Parts: sequence; C-alpha cells; structure tokens
Amino acid sequence: MTLVVNSATENQCTTMIATAGHDTAERIAKKKKSKKKKKTATGAGSKLPPFRGVGGFTDSYIQYGQTEPPTIPVAKLFAPGSFPKGEEHQHPGDFNTYRTTSEEKRALEREGEALYDRMRYASEVHRQVRKFAQSIIKPGIRLIDMCEALENKNRELVEEAGFARGIGFPTGCSINHVAAHYTPNSGDDTVLKYGDVMKIDFGTQVDGRIIDSAFTVAFDPQFDNLLAAAKAATEEGVKHSGIDARLGEIGAAIEEVMESYEVTIEGKTYPVKCIRNLNGHSIGPYQIHAGKSVPIVKTAEDTKMEEGEIFAIETFGSTGRGYVIEDLECGIYAKAFDAPHVPLRLPRAKKLLSHITRTFGTLPFCRRWLEREDGGSLFVNPKGAKQDKYKVALKNLVDNGIITTYPPLCDVVGSYTAQYEHTLILKPTCKEILSRGDDY
Repeated sequence: MTLVVNSATENQCTTMIATAGHDTAERIAKKKKSKKKKKTATGAGSKLPPFRGVGGFTDSYIQYGQTEPPTIPVAKLFAPGSFPKGEEHQHPGDFNTYRTTSEEKRALEREGEALYDRMRYASEVHRQVRKFAQSIIKPGIRLIDMCEALENKNRELVEEAGFARGIGFPTGCSINHVAAHYTPNSGDDTVLKYGDVMKIDFGTQVDGRIIDSAFTVAFDPQFDNLLAAAKAATEEGVKHSGIDARLGEIGAAIEEVMESYEVTIEGKTYPVKCIRNLNGHSIGPYQIHAGKSVPIVKTAEDTKMEEGEIFAIETFGSTGRGYVIEDLECGIYAKAFDAPHVPLRLPRAKKLLSHITRTFGTLPFCRRWLEREDGGSLFVNPKGAKQDKYKVALKNLVDNGIITTYPPLCDVVGSYTAQYEHTLILKPTCKEILSRGDDY
C-alpha cells in the first residue's frame, strides 16, 4: 500500500534533522496510525459479528468498494463475468480424476459460464446480505424486524426485478427446538434472547437460479459444540458430494461426523443427533426442491448425483429425539410446481391465485409479503397490490392442492437444534461451492 505523506522544504528538513530525537519518533507513530486507518478503510473489514457460529468480519464487503452498511447493488460492484468464484474442489473418486484435464469437459464448462456467472451473482448478494444480517443480530431484536431488514437488504442489493432477480424464499429464523421453516407472521412479537439458538436460512435468486444457504446463531458458549457438529457435518456432506456420488453414502458420512459430537448444556451432556427426516435437496430453475433428496443419515438410497446438477447440502443436529413434526402457525407457502388445474368457485381465491402467480410464480412466499403495500414485489406491482382478507382464499388454494404449505418443523420442546447449509453446482471438471464465504 502506498502512503501519501506531506513533503517538507529543505529548511524544514534541516530543522527536523536537528530535532530528530523526539520528532522522528512522533512521525513514525503518525505513519503507523495512518497505515492502520487506511487498512481499515480499504481492507477486508474490521467488525466482528456479535454472536457465535460464524467467522470473518461483518463488513468484509468493503474490499469490493461496498459501503458500510451495504447500499450499492452488487451488479454495480462487478462487471458481468467477474463475480467472485465459489470454492472449487475435484469431484470425489478416482474415476473422476480425468475430468480436470479432459478437453471435452473443459469445453462443456466454458459453455456453462453464463449460468455460473448468474449463480455467482446471486451468491455474492447472499454473502453481503448475510454479513449485514450478522451485524444486526443481537439479543433483544424482534424477529419480524430482523427478517424485514434482511429481506429489504436482499431486494436492494440484488435490485429486485420480479422473476429476473429477487428473494429466493422467505427468511427462516427458527429458534431452539424449531429446526426449520419458521418465519414470523404479522403480529408475532417474538424477541431473540441470549439463551436462544437460531437458524438463519434465506435465499437469493437470479433468473430463477436460487442460492440456498444457512447458518446458526448462538450467544452462549455452551452451545458451541452443537454448532460445531452441524457445521462439520455439512462440510463432510460437501466433501462427499460430486458426480456419481451415491446419496445414501453421503448421508452415512454426514451421520458419522454429526454423531461423533456431544454437547453439555446446564451441566447435562447430550449426544448430538442428526434429524433423520430432514434432508438436503437438488435445486432447479424457480424450484427450491427439484426432486432429489440428500439424506443426513445412512440410507439404502442408491441414486447418484449427476453432472450439471445443483444441490443444497444442509444438515441439522439436535439434542432432542432427532425427528421433527409439523407444528405452530404456518408462515411459508409456495405454488405447487405441478399445480393441478382446478376450477375455483371462490372469487377471492381466483384473485389471490392470480396475484401469487404474477408476483411469485413457483418461488416460496410468506404472509408478510402478501400484506406489503406492493404485495411482495415493487417491480411487479408498482401501483400497489396489498392483499386484504386473504386467509380464507389462501386456505381454499391449499385445500385444492394448488398451494403447498411449509409449516415450522419442530423437535421436542426443550431441545436445541443447529443447521448449516451450502449450495454447490456439479460442473464438468469440478464442483463449485457457490455460497462459500469467510463466515462459514
């Protein structure tokens, strides 16, 4: 780094030399201070997250010219084709080693660069949004305020444009025994407490290509081993994923790592269990669950991962029974990807379905978004499309199989759960962990 220092005249230099003892030491101290300031202003960041479970600095995006807090759309920070690459690894297995040097596979990979660039774009937005979220998550914050701040920042940094760009799915902020799919509805005043363990799970999409990534928040160090178990298990799942990897074998590797941990809470030691009925999944265009499931326990599932597929590798550890059921009030919904054509008799249901199809398509949405002045998208609905008195109509669409519900998934009350998740793509020559950051 080049430092600009004011020069002096010859006479001033002579005077300085004459009084070098004290003055030189003072100038050196000022230089060091100046270096430190410049490094903070232009380096990789300086603010640590106020909770456990992630690493890195919450303002690390300033290295790209981003503001603190972030306000510049990510597309304005990078030229097309230059979004940061994810972490690349060879596909597992000796039978895949030829891929790194195969000219045919390299050519196929070059053909996919436009797709990879869109996914890297969404990934960089996700990283910057979650860094912003990590800077505001503290005990005492209302979960609904946190979700709305995160989602608004997601819209801002991706420059929300309907189906072209936007939020991949509503923010999950599941606490303690609730493992997944909890997002607050209007009127929910739940506040995050020091002793809570919270899973933050959200998505960003560009041209329907969804980045799905999650991390766990805890303030009390007694939960460190629970978080470490889920993080290590996810890393193991990522490690074993690749072209021709068998899904059941990935689950076995995840289970072995997860269940090698135990955690002591309030003086009592618990084994960390995999939540056996939760899985990772393949991701398709505008389809968060595209058909293949990646188990997190050993199974006889012989299906293989295939070249070109995109997967969310996620694992859940629990101090409870390791099995979840649907419970609590539902907040997340999605139009079924293969929704049947059903003649709707309720006019309000027809109107609501038209709004959902126009605004969200098959991407998940939540009740909070329907109640926004823009009905969930300022781009799609610039004149406003707030949905009033929609609950009966929504239930009608659910009952007819057109809309799918995603209620909270809960282990036993009193237990604690943790989750980490990454999105990766199986490119012809290697796999790329798109959502990788310095935080997890």
